[in-house]
Amino acid sequence: MTSRKPGFQPGQSGNPAGRPKGARSRATLALEAILEGEAEAITRKVIELALEGDTQALRMCLDRLAPPRKDRPVILELPDIETASDLPRATSALLQAVAAGDITPSEASDLGRAIDAHVRAVEAADLHQRLLRLEERGLR
Repeated sequence: MTSRKPGFQPGQSGNPAGRPKGARSRATLALEAILEGEAEAITRKVIELALEGDTQALRMCLDRLAPPRKDRPVILELPDIETASDLPRATSALLQAVAAGDITPSEASDLGRAIDAHVRAVEAADLHQRLLRLEERGLR
C-alpha cells in the first residue's frame, strides 16, 4: 500500500495552474540580485576584452549586436498551383533553385511543405465544389 498526501488524487497535479507567466526561478532571482548594479561594469569589461581580441567576448558582443537570423525571405518564382497536376512544375522549380544555389536545401524543404499544404487546400476546395454539384443534381 502506498501512502498519499490527503487531498491529492493520482494523476492530478498539485498545482494545476502551473507557474504564472513571467515568474522567475529562485536561481534567476539570485543571479539578478548578485549582478544588480554591476551590469554596466560587466558589459564594459566584455567590450574591452572583445576589443583586445578575446574571441569569446567578441562573439558575445556580436551575438547581441547582430543575432543569428532564424529565417530569411526567399524570393523564388513558382508557377501557379491551381490543381494537384500543377505540383510537378512547382517542385521542379524548387529543385532547380537548389541546384543553382539560389536557395538552400532546408529552404526548399520549408517551401515544399508550404506547397504541400497549398495543394491539400486546393484539393479540399475541389472536393467541396464537386460535392456541391452532386448535391445540386440530386435535388433536381
